[in-house]
Amino acid sequence: MMVALAVLWGGSYFWSAIALRDMPPFAIVAARLTIGAVLLMAYVRSRGHSMVLPLALWRDLFVLGFLNLFLPFCLVTWGQTQIASGLAAIFNATAPLFAVVVAHFATRDERLTVPKLAGVLLGIAGVAVMVGVDALRGLGLQVIAQLAVLCGAMSYGLAAVYARRFRNQPSMVVATGQITGAAVMSLPVALFADQPWAQPVPSLLSAFAVVAMGILSTAVSPLLYFAILKSVGATNAIVVTFLAPVSALILGIVILGEAFTAQQAGGIVLIGLGLAVIDGRPFRRARAALARG
Repeated sequence: MMVALAVLWGGSYFWSAIALRDMPPFAIVAARLTIGAVLLMAYVRSRGHSMVLPLALWRDLFVLGFLNLFLPFCLVTWGQTQIASGLAAIFNATAPLFAVVVAHFATRDERLTVPKLAGVLLGIAGVAVMVGVDALRGLGLQVIAQLAVLCGAMSYGLAAVYARRFRNQPSMVVATGQITGAAVMSLPVALFADQPWAQPVPSLLSAFAVVAMGILSTAVSPLLYFAILKSVGATNAIVVTFLAPVSALILGIVILGEAFTAQQAGGIVLIGLGLAVIDGRPFRRARAALARG
């Protein structure tokens, strides 16, 4: 499931870069969220679930939608109009670091440990190596855009911990509720900030990219995310952020014919090592095998 989610999240970078060629950022966010909300509402009804929920639960879902979708989508998408996507990927990969720290203080069962911290730092280093030093040349320029993407990553980390309160709720209900809330918040922002009626008609390719984001990266991915969250916890769920740039890289190689370099391979190795350190199971199995041998 984590690999599938990484592909969907990584694909959003790919589709977003295409859509931003001739569409304003907040209109893209509102469109993908609205598409995702409509599709998930239809899916929930087809599965026999009701979205007639207590007001207190809707309030919590709106908060989750703000932290996990509306705010980071707006910040990261706008940031990508100002800075290189590689640098944005490095900033976005800090989300697990925020999740680890917040989970340590906000939960009782996900304490900050040396292996977890080491794994997160290895993952961030892996993303930086994979993207390359060229992306770091823009560091310090367009500071507001860089801070925006970093705040988006922080919001993802906060959302990963906040979402723990929905463990007893059906994943599809939580996913639908948060996306609906985020869509409601995004529409007035897009209308006010981007004035889409004054923009040129987007190309078919950009429209297709937004629809793809709405279906794959917005409607389908939350169902996987909450299923992962229930089974492995906030810290392990958010480490998918490390895998997303890897999937984006693979998409670029397969679809766009981009070259695969030794530098990128080294970054992937570091990311894999970081994930293994955070998870811990590969090392426990290795120790057990050595003990038996």
